[in-house]
Amino acid sequence: MSGLPFIKMHGLGNDFVVLDARTTPIDLSVSQVQAMADRRTGAGCDQFIVMETAQHKDADVFMRIRNADGNEVEACGNATRCIARILMDETGKSDVVVETVVGLLHASAGEKGNVCVNMGPARLNWDEIPTAEECDTLNMPVTVGPLEGPVGVNVGNPHAVYFVDDCETIDLMAAGPHVETHPFFPERINVEVVSKLDGNRLRMRVWERGVGITQACGTGACATLVAAVRRGMIQGRKAEVILDGGPLTIEWLENGEILMTGPASRAFSGSFDPAVYPGQA
Repeated sequence: MSGLPFIKMHGLGNDFVVLDARTTPIDLSVSQVQAMADRRTGAGCDQFIVMETAQHKDADVFMRIRNADGNEVEACGNATRCIARILMDETGKSDVVVETVVGLLHASAGEKGNVCVNMGPARLNWDEIPTAEECDTLNMPVTVGPLEGPVGVNVGNPHAVYFVDDCETIDLMAAGPHVETHPFFPERINVEVVSKLDGNRLRMRVWERGVGITQACGTGACATLVAAVRRGMIQGRKAEVILDGGPLTIEWLENGEILMTGPASRAFSGSFDPAVYPGQA
């Protein structure tokens, strides 16, 4: 096949188009990313991932992340597991380091094909989320319909976690974009609605900034666990977070760092025909 090769991967249904720019640079416009991410006329994806040569001496690769709307974002937990899986398959190593714009993420091979990623520390201060003004991030003053008093957590990207009695009843398609673009969040925000299940199990649905409703969000699951611990909703600091696409195991370590464990799957590979790309924006 001629054209621009790609790999389609997903983590619990949160899907990615992965391009390899480690040997040949790839510079795509917003409109080109949007075209490739389109589920009718492109390969379709929630996020567009470009693997680049590592900038840090301790990293195996640099991961650049762009949402389906073409804008670059800081972090994506499910994509990190997928990129780590590619590197492990390439090198035979069981431990790799993925570099992002917000730092180095250490990943290791887990049981049954899972990948465990250290997502780094949870950031909890209002100016780290960030919010438009100083506030208590354990109960932020943002109410949209039935959603009120979210917990703010930054896991490389910002999250507003709303706890509700039954997250299945929330019209996330209606509420999600209003929370995402609320003036209280100057950089917009990812939105989680969460219900407590039995034991240390949490049910989470997500509206991703710049994407919409997705099957899974790794950083959202991390933010949910941190928020639940802060609210005293679970015992200890580890839980199973159940997303639309399946479960992730999340642990908030005493040192503040978050471990995320879950699958990383290849779907197919192919190539894009450059002739059908829109012009540079």
